[in-house]
Amino acid sequence: MKRSGVLFLAAVPVVAAATAYFLSPGESREAPARPPAALVEAGREHAKSRAEQERAADDAVIARLPPGLADPAKKELAQRLVASAEHSTLDWRSAYDSIEDLGDGQGYTAGVIGFCTGTHDLLTLVERYTEAHPGNGLARYLPALREVDGTDSHEGLDPGFTAAWRAEAELPAFRAAQEAERDRVYFDPAVRLAKLDGLGPLGQFVYYDALVFHGPDTDPDGFYGLRERAMRQADTPAEGGSERTYLDAFLDVRRAAMKAKRPGIDTSRVDTAQRRFLDAGNLTLDTPLVWEMYGETFRVP
Repeated sequence: MKRSGVLFLAAVPVVAAATAYFLSPGESREAPARPPAALVEAGREHAKSRAEQERAADDAVIARLPPGLADPAKKELAQRLVASAEHSTLDWRSAYDSIEDLGDGQGYTAGVIGFCTGTHDLLTLVERYTEAHPGNGLARYLPALREVDGTDSHEGLDPGFTAAWRAEAELPAFRAAQEAERDRVYFDPAVRLAKLDGLGPLGQFVYYDALVFHGPDTDPDGFYGLRERAMRQADTPAEGGSERTYLDAFLDVRRAAMKAKRPGIDTSRVDTAQRRFLDAGNLTLDTPLVWEMYGETFRVP
């Protein structure tokens, strides 16, 4: 659902600048005055109020829609599908304690959704977990996690961080924290936006998997950038377009982005999973499902 930006703040400097060019004879041309703080604050409040109104309107739209991928059974299916790509298994709960450096420039990849030391989400997970559970076994690594954030460095993490992660993953509280952060950062935003774009369960999963893989970034190869590129090629159902046509465009854009970043990458998660479901017309992501991931066949009866 495209929305126009809030232009109130942008207009303030223009108005202020214009006053300098309409002066009475004899008046000096001085630099335009900065807008009063009260006016700037009013602009911020206006923008905040506008955003809250739009979110409330979106909430009302979503409340009238079927649960889609948020249905417990469908959500479980979504986690199994992602696990087949992230961990080569359908048992996504077996990945709480997983941690390794995959050599992809993102440092350690860990946990149920592949949180990374180099992409900020692992740091945020440990920070939020530590707020709720001070003195946990990962808390002492927070300074090092902040230092390596955005890099593939292990400095300050080796040799003990991987063992500390695995030990903490034995605790129900940390397992719950991983799931909560997965939902907060990836699952819930993806499903919400897909619903607003008029997409059913398959489209909601397509967004979810793309958000997990590409990250919640607005650059051209981040999830939100990919969505904007796809929307330039095809209208979403919310804009009156065909769901299949739009998803086809989105998958094309996503696959091209994957190949551009890593030419030799295996694109099974698009080619022999999501594209297969789309070609079969399974927009509701109904079972049974059969797909291939990196040459291995997976089935959900």
